[in-house]
Amino acid sequence: MVIEAVAAEPEPEQANKVAVEDLLPEFTMADEAPERSLAAGMGQYEFVGRKALVVEGVCFQVAYKVWLESFGMYPLPMVKRVKQFWTSMKTWLSENFPEAYRTLCKGVSEAQLKSAEDDLGFKLPMPTKLLYRFCNAQLPFSEDHDANKSISTHGLIGGYAFYDHWVNVHLSPLEQIVEETKDFYREFHDVFHGRKFIVVATSWFRPKTFLLDCSNGELYVGTYNLTIGGMLPCVPKALIKPAENDLAQDGLLLWLEELLRRLQNGMIKTRMLMTSRYISLYPEAPPSWMISKWHYKWHYFSSITFGFFTNGIKVRSSAVFVPEHPGGPGEKFMFTYSIRMSVPEACMLGGVYYSSCQLCSRHWTIRSCDRVVSDVSGGGVIGQYPVLLPGEDEFVYESCTPLPKVPGSVEGSFSFVPGKSIRPEGKPFEDGGTVPS
Repeated sequence: MVIEAVAAEPEPEQANKVAVEDLLPEFTMADEAPERSLAAGMGQYEFVGRKALVVEGVCFQVAYKVWLESFGMYPLPMVKRVKQFWTSMKTWLSENFPEAYRTLCKGVSEAQLKSAEDDLGFKLPMPTKLLYRFCNAQLPFSEDHDANKSISTHGLIGGYAFYDHWVNVHLSPLEQIVEETKDFYREFHDVFHGRKFIVVATSWFRPKTFLLDCSNGELYVGTYNLTIGGMLPCVPKALIKPAENDLAQDGLLLWLEELLRRLQNGMIKTRMLMTSRYISLYPEAPPSWMISKWHYKWHYFSSITFGFFTNGIKVRSSAVFVPEHPGGPGEKFMFTYSIRMSVPEACMLGGVYYSSCQLCSRHWTIRSCDRVVSDVSGGGVIGQYPVLLPGEDEFVYESCTPLPKVPGSVEGSFSFVPGKSIRPEGKPFEDGGTVPS
């Protein structure tokens, strides 16, 4: 950065329009800058390549001073990285999930961060502080039940739903972090006393808690036995760099960046839950090779997708680990799975095309470490017998299965009848596959 150029006053004829090459990258002109945004301090901005054009404002020296006061205490590469994350996340949300976009809050000030650290009694990781400088996460939950319900499915982190187990995780704003962290330590004082955890994300439906260890930057999710310290790491430890420099990256930043990648590449998408839209963590596609290298070490993204296509019927399945579910005796690991079935063009059996087909029954063999732990047969799925028609939307259902150990799998088949069960047009047939866990 050329400091001399920053300090130089423009000529009078240039007072209302100053061009500065390679002086400040685009992130410095963010309207999210908290105490005094550059937009408020200098008027309008235009960008041509890496030129910063200041119009209807004052000289660049003032702009740089405002930026320095707001972000000069942070390494430049880290500021750019966090700004880019929030810009990309807001773009995706505004285009695909505007309901969640409207829950995002303006960034906090350094004074607010300092006050939060004083209340907590310890420092926050640098990447996390920058995340909250640009955006104070999402609207907080309150005592107003109706208000909470209206935003309950709009969690930035998303979730899943099966039977009566609904989870939708919201990224907590700074004030809620302080309040819930204090409550957390009061509730679990004997287990977590002396440690530097903060509660960074929670679910309004079923309890699900994410904890950031501010001493080393690691991110954890609470399990069903959180009361005795049960947690699982969310991010591969090898990726976390707690050092206070431009290479720093904590678990929360890494985790959110991974979430954004999967939203952008379509691995996870929004779906409808009753009448509300939400980010569904049932994956739509398997991870790429680069992601799958760490796939099973990214909790909450520990999921798998599988599909098969026979007799004109397309069946897709995916499974997600549910650490907060207690299961039953000897059932240490709970997985929820989503099954989607459709007929893209036509049901075909023995060279004959049929206009529709109907699900009759299912059969599942559930294995844990290659040992059969359950064998299930029954009519339909979750009490339904869907009729599949060519070109119509997928029929989707979710269920769950507990496992004593991992890895595991759910292997089986569906039985269909051409036409409808009350008026079959051919002999029943089966489609089958495996859902790895």
